[in-house]
Order: sequence, then structure tokens, then C-alpha cells
Amino acid sequence: MTIIPMRDLKDTVEIEKRCAEANGPVFVTKNGYGKLVVMDIEYYEKTLGKIYEAKLINEGLSDLENGNVIEGAAVKERLSKKYGV
Repeated sequence: MTIIPMRDLKDTVEIEKRCAEANGPVFVTKNGYGKLVVMDIEYYEKTLGKIYEAKLINEGLSDLENGNVIEGAAVKERLSKKYGV
């Protein structure tokens, strides 16, 4: 984990370098307390992708628990009728 003081934000080249080296977020503090998080766009997009995937998995598990499912044979029959497959 990389932590830097707020005053170091002036050196954007160094911040970019630290983000790349950390391969994760850089935490920015002010007066010893966390204030900001700075991260590389690639890391940000990867993290958002993981969050989205976890959300979909949780929705699927919830559907399964609530019985909101359709048997495979029924799905196959519906698709066959709809698309003539």
C-alpha cells in the first residue's frame, strides 16, 4: 500500500509513477488522515470489472435462492420456437 501526503500531489509525474509501481491505489493523506485515492485508469477499469462481475454473480445466486430459475430443457424449447433452431 502506498501512502503519500497531500502536498506531494503537486508532482503529477511522480504520482503517475507511484501508481504504476504500486499496481493499485495510492492513498493521499491530509494532516495524517485519509482524504483521497489516486489510481491508474487500467487498475480502475479492472477493479470496476470485478465489482460488476461480483454483482452479477450475487444476482444469480439470489435468483437461485428465490427459485427464479428456468430449467435448461424449457429454455432450449423456448429458443427453438422463437428462433427456429
